[in-house]
Amino acid sequence: MRLRALLETEALGLRLLGGEEELDRTVRGVMTTDLRDPSRYLSGGELVLTGLAWRRNSADSEPFVRILAGAGVAGLAAGEAELGDIPDDLVSACRRNRLPLFAVNEDVAFATITEYVVRQVSGERAGDLAAVVDRHRRLMTSGPAGGGPDVVLDLLTTDLDLRAWVLSPTGRQIAGAGAPLTPGVCAALAGEHLAAVRSGRRGPHRISIQGITYSLFPIRQGARAGAPAGRDVRESVLSDWLLAVEADAGDWPAERLDLLQGVTQLIAVERDRRDAARTVRRRLAQEVLELVQTGAAPAEIAARLRVAAPVLLPGLGTAPHWQVVVARVDWEGGEVPGGPVAQSLLEEILVDPSVSGPEPSDRIAVAHAGDEAIALVPLPALPGDGGEDKGPDTALHADALLAAVREPLSAGLGEDGRLTLGVSAAVHSAEGLRGALEEARHARRVAAARPGRVCAAGHHELASHVLLLPFVPDDVRRAFTARLLDPLRDYDRRHRAELIPTLEAFLDCDGSWTRCATRLHLHVNTLRYRVGRIEQLTSRDLSRLEDKLDFFLALRMS
Repeated sequence: MRLRALLETEALGLRLLGGEEELDRTVRGVMTTDLRDPSRYLSGGELVLTGLAWRRNSADSEPFVRILAGAGVAGLAAGEAELGDIPDDLVSACRRNRLPLFAVNEDVAFATITEYVVRQVSGERAGDLAAVVDRHRRLMTSGPAGGGPDVVLDLLTTDLDLRAWVLSPTGRQIAGAGAPLTPGVCAALAGEHLAAVRSGRRGPHRISIQGITYSLFPIRQGARAGAPAGRDVRESVLSDWLLAVEADAGDWPAERLDLLQGVTQLIAVERDRRDAARTVRRRLAQEVLELVQTGAAPAEIAARLRVAAPVLLPGLGTAPHWQVVVARVDWEGGEVPGGPVAQSLLEEILVDPSVSGPEPSDRIAVAHAGDEAIALVPLPALPGDGGEDKGPDTALHADALLAAVREPLSAGLGEDGRLTLGVSAAVHSAEGLRGALEEARHARRVAAARPGRVCAAGHHELASHVLLLPFVPDDVRRAFTARLLDPLRDYDRRHRAELIPTLEAFLDCDGSWTRCATRLHLHVNTLRYRVGRIEQLTSRDLSRLEDKLDFFLALRMS
């Protein structure tokens, strides 16, 4: 198909901004990107879709367009949702490099354009390949009644004699044609895929396991026109699905490679539907989390939990017990936001293994705040002989959550990423939820202190004072910390004396004057003056163990 045909298709919402003389270029595929340099993913002839998240200022347009032109792409389509009108500097850069440029209306999803291009390009191929793609399209666009990815993969088997499976980044089998892969094979395939993506190798990636060769194709999520996409591979590598095909794609003709690429794009539409289904659960988790963190009344939190429980555990009505799981993904340098990555990973890790297929487990509700992802997990109770509550039936354990996913996730995290996870004890009322949240956070800090790329800790591993602090009533916490720390905070605000940081360092150095002075880059006499001021303002003596302990606890509770 040619660019001119796309422009003439009203449903696609394309508006030509430049390059009218190049509209007879042939379109061989489609790619959505917001990478500043997507060249390693381009083979020529693509229509490139972008939300312009790569553009920081006007100087960025020329290098980006030159890369596309050098790769031989057919044209560029930019979404208007993020910035409104397409910037003039991008229009000028495309004209200089003879690259056709289209604007995409903000109401048109990139997935709609992708599906149309895949269907048209595939439809122009002869014989059975065109028939297979058309059947795939009809199945994928018919919704749940079409059978989802499983039926698409069955068609690959019956029409092209290819056995294939869709896997999550943790190695969970989402769909498959034929016998299920063993957990070990799934983990090895996911690990190889993640390692290849992190290294920048172009796909499809190939791996041999037990004498069988598999080819791995990434399944990248679609996006609305103009929606910001990841500018760094680390933002998506731990959330994208993959298609594993039992074949060596190294000697495949271009037509068959294009067909598999089209299949991955169609399955990505199913992935978008799956994520849309999680929207309600994410919102519920976010609302409960905000109530807990802002110190809302237990009755208000309990009311919100009553709304959440039927959504998370259909048919149960209420959840007698809850657990909190906190996860954090940290990247060296800190330039990649870890919160959304941790949220996606935690949703995948918490999928109930008894729930197969692409739909998420009903008990997953994950929010993210800053670099943390926080899951609210309802647990059904075991009824006793007399109908009484005997406690949670399926409580989560930290080590068990990561046992099956440590290998692939370590490959995806590479040498510059870490995943740490903390699990609280089960609580059975809204009053205990704040304590459970802090307990899970403390457990995650315990995990962070351990070596390794993927670490977890549970509530049973916490030190005694850490275990007790989260459950101290809020009014007692506030009164205790205010009595000890408010005079120091007030003094710091007036004089910029840094008494609070000095106190923290002094306690952390076990009261050693020399070590504390060295850490703070102070003369020992200056340190002694500050500690003396702390003692004077609080009427405490930092040479006494009891007073040191009070300050230590106050700082931990503040």
